[in-house]
Amino acid sequence: MHWSTLLLLLLGIAGCAALWVLVSMATVGTASWMAVVAALDAALLLRLGRVRSGPLRAVWGVLATAACIALSVWVVVAGLLGRMLGLTPWEAALKLGPQHAWVLAQTAHSAADLAWLAAGLVIAAVLSR
Repeated sequence: MHWSTLLLLLLGIAGCAALWVLVSMATVGTASWMAVVAALDAALLLRLGRVRSGPLRAVWGVLATAACIALSVWVVVAGLLGRMLGLTPWEAALKLGPQHAWVLAQTAHSAADLAWLAAGLVIAAVLSR
């Protein structure tokens, strides 16, 4: 993969995560359905970056979607906590430790949310190949 494609993918992950956090803060929920949007974004960016189709592109799509999911869940959970403490999501994300984030993520996500996250990964694998 060319370095410009990797840069495009990283910018896409950051942009999609930012959009996810905005939607989540506007709806006061986790907005786990955005994992499907992240999968669509990753597949599109890999095609725009002219990555050859096949299993390797599918792996890149799943990795990009997983990175977007991880970043988004971290900042969304931090935002939900930060709202109670008067902090922005970005300020709270920098103060949130991994163990506390894990506990909050488990508490904030239902079985339906986990299904949306898993669906995002599957859709990324299918559409990215």
